[in-house]
Amino acid sequence: MFPIRDHNPSGGTPYVVYALIAANVLVFLANLGGFESMRALNQFYFNWALIPARITSGDGYHTLVTSMFLHGGLMHLAGNMLFLWIFGDNLEDRMGPVKFFGFYMVSGIGAGLIHVLTAPGSAVPTVGASGAIAGVMGGYLLLFPRARVDVLIILVVFFRILPIPAWIMLAIWFALQALGGFGADPETGGVAYWAHIGGFVVGIALALPLWLRLGGTAFWDLTHGKPPHPDRKYRLSPTSIPRVPRK
Repeated sequence: MFPIRDHNPSGGTPYVVYALIAANVLVFLANLGGFESMRALNQFYFNWALIPARITSGDGYHTLVTSMFLHGGLMHLAGNMLFLWIFGDNLEDRMGPVKFFGFYMVSGIGAGLIHVLTAPGSAVPTVGASGAIAGVMGGYLLLFPRARVDVLIILVVFFRILPIPAWIMLAIWFALQALGGFGADPETGGVAYWAHIGGFVVGIALALPLWLRLGGTAFWDLTHGKPPHPDRKYRLSPTSIPRVPRK
């Protein structure tokens, strides 16, 4: 199940979202195939990736930021940027570009610190914008829980685009991260589930003052839990018109 788009694009141009996507793509392309040896690649990751054991020893604090702009492969990059594109524009629209950028960075740093706390002795390099984007998803859940998100459901040879409320999609995503986090050893590498969980929780916490300032549940009543923009209609979205069988 993959989210592919939402139904409420932002009212303005999400310049920060575009800039973050561009920065991540450019960093990925700049380092694509640019290492003459495995030793050089390992040194690069040591210098710029988040290594919990290095942080707990009092070194490499800059990697809490630099690791957010590195990705382990094309699909890793594409998946993260897709989530940022879907959920980031409305949040930037509501917060404003400067505050949204600060929100994104603090979410990513918070996610990195929580990953370090859950795997303090790990020497495995961690890269990716997932923690920061999890924060964006947490903020989106708090502000726009009833926004419709189209998810692509793939079951072997069965494909279908299904619109569902954002809170359902995000709740499923969070539950999967929790299952992974409690079922895996964070010291051995793999998916940094606790960074995702941490970023999501940090995002909710950071968005909470804004939500309260907007009126809390009264804000949901006013906006129906959606971004304040007209729904976009997609040609491939399921129709409510029943099919009439031929006789």
